Amino acid sequence: MDQYIISASSDARDLAPLAMCIHELLNRLPVTARSRDKPGVRLEEGRVIDRAYTGPVLEAVLAGNVTKRVRPQSGPYKGIPVVVAPIRDDEGSVIAAIGIVDVTGIFDLVDFMEQASAIRKEVCGEDPCPLPTESPAAKR
Repeated sequence: MDQYIISASSDARDLAPLAMCIHELLNRLPVTARSRDKPGVRLEEGRVIDRAYTGPVLEAVLAGNVTKRVRPQSGPYKGIPVVVAPIRDDEGSVIAAIGIVDVTGIFDLVDFMEQASAIRKEVCGEDPCPLPTESPAAKR
């Protein structure tokens, strides 16, 4: 029986099955993972594309033992929202980190609402659309 152990010295081979599972669960969003002591994996489009991966956010999470939701300033995900969380041992010490591209962070909700309002004003002439005095079919 195969056995995979996640530890501070896990390598890419140890982390790949867990990372692939998360990758598939999240509809193949990019996933990265590394242990505290060794580089790890980067997965995209259903496959491992790097077996010696590290990134600035993974390293920051390993150093700080905290979850980070940021847009990296460097690396392959530069400017793209990511979430990286630590894997901790029984004592709460960080032993590894796993990250994903954060699709919820891609859209700024305030900006989205402003754009939606502007589109309604353009289509209807006023907002709300349709106006309370109009039937819903009036603007179609």
